[in-house]
Parts: sequence; structure tokens; C-alpha cells
Amino acid sequence: MSMAVRDTQRGDCAFRDALLEGLFKTPKSIPAKFFYDEAGSALFERITGLPEYYPTRTELSILTGNIGEIADILGPDVELVEFGAGSLRKVRILLDALKSPRAYLPIDISGDYLMDVAATLRDDYPGLRVRPVIADFTRAVSLGTPTQGARGRAGFFPGSTIGNLGRAEAIAFLRQARQTLNGGGLLIGVDLVKDPQILHAAYNDAEGVTAAFNKNLLLRANREADADFDPDRFAHYACYNPIRQRIEMYLVSLAAQRVRVAGEIATFAEGEPVHTEDSHKYTLDGFRALAAEAGYDQRRVWTDPARLFSVQWLG
Repeated sequence: MSMAVRDTQRGDCAFRDALLEGLFKTPKSIPAKFFYDEAGSALFERITGLPEYYPTRTELSILTGNIGEIADILGPDVELVEFGAGSLRKVRILLDALKSPRAYLPIDISGDYLMDVAATLRDDYPGLRVRPVIADFTRAVSLGTPTQGARGRAGFFPGSTIGNLGRAEAIAFLRQARQTLNGGGLLIGVDLVKDPQILHAAYNDAEGVTAAFNKNLLLRANREADADFDPDRFAHYACYNPIRQRIEMYLVSLAAQRVRVAGEIATFAEGEPVHTEDSHKYTLDGFRALAAEAGYDQRRVWTDPARLFSVQWLG
């Protein structure tokens, strides 16, 4: 679970089409990118502050504790490209430490969200050129001519969003990012393999916020796709698959039921799962091999003392 890619088209149409595709096949699924409507984004922000959810605070501590070295590696006069306009807390750490950054280009497919991010940063960094790019960053993105005076581009992809992509998708993203950055390096957050009990707690918090986040997909379907889901008839289920080294998240039907979705009737058997997200975890060697397949070298790795999470510089 991380701030995943958002929906690419006008939200209600893209979501409706994804529901009609995903709920009328076996096994059923809903793409994770649809978690982040307004309600889902607010729930995710709550998740990041939960005691069980280590990724956000751990990544922030790694960034702040090593920011001097990170800024030196990125260098002066850089054009910073963020894949996904995520938490402003993280990019501010970079912007505050970089020497004379020439521009900040956040790429996101949620236009309203992106414009809000851009406006906030323009107010707070009046000397910085902020150039928002509305696009799906997992696909080919043209950023045009580099900003005048920039010595190169560097990418920023925090939050372990890479973990929401399967291996082939992750490699394809990294290859595409390398092209987007004109061969520049990428600063990336990567969640690590760890005690499964820590992972289980992070995705099954005691307050039930992650469960509400997962079930919000059903409420969103009711709001945007003329559906009549009863969220109480589905259970949140998240488990760690040690063979595939990933968290798998599902909504499990608690009874045999029929649900209206965008004018169609979807049937669910008792106990039938709807897959909503994977979150892959990596060993350092495992991610080094994945990055190498995409043409990147793992140049530098920073971790917390417990080795829960990593920030990596790929070049």
C-alpha cells in the first residue's frame, strides 16, 4: 500500500469501465489506482500516521538523516521530476536541501490534485519554476526541453509505489523513467522484506483505517458507478505471501450476493475474493537485479537501523 498511480481518464468513466471489466471475470479484481478519490486519499493520509504503518515515517527519517549526501549526489542546478505528486513533506525535504534547483516537475494524472500541489509549492518557493505535467507516469511522458540553466534531470519516486507494480511493470516503468529523465538518475523509495508480523500489522491496523480504505472502493462504486454495494457484506483481508514477497489485499464477500454495478448485475459467491492491491517487498540484492534489468545501477542505498525501508539512488 502506497500512494499509487491515479486513474487516467475522467474519474467516473475510467472507474466504471474498470469495474465492469474486473468484476465480471474470474478471479475478480479492482485496480489499486482507484483507491485515491477524495475520501480514499484522506483515509490514506490517516494510514500514514498510524503506529503500525512504518513506511512513511521511516522513509522520512531516512531522507532527513541523509539529506546532505543526497543533495550532493543530485547536484546543483538540477531539474527535479517527481513521478506521482505525493506527499509534499518528502519533496520539501529535497527542495530545501538542493542547491539552486532549476525546476520541479510533478507528474500526476489527477489534474485538480496536481494543480493544488503546484500552487502550494509556487507560494512556498517563489524562486522555483514549478511545471506540473498531467500524465500517467507509468506510460511514455514527454517533458519537453529541459529548463534553461539546468545541468540535468533527476527523478524522485518515494513511498515505495514501485511495490504496487508487478515485476514486468516495474521494469517497464524504470526503463520509461530513464528515458523521461534523459538518462538521469532516480531517487526511489523501496520497501524491504521483513518479519511478516510487522507487515501483517501494517496492513491490518487496530483502528480499522486500512479496512475502511479498502472498502471505500465499494462506496466509490456506489457514488460513481450506480452500484449498490453493502460494505458490511465484505471483509477486508490482507496477507503476506512469502513466496512472492508481497502483501496481497482483497475484499472478501461474506455471503452469496448480487450487486448492481453500472446497470449490470455482478454475482459473488460466499467467500469469493476481489483482489484490490499487491505491495511487493524487496531484498537489496533483489531490487538491484530488477534495476539492472531496466538499465540502472544501484549506486547508493540508505536504510533505517532496523532495515525496514530503503531509499536508493539509481544511476
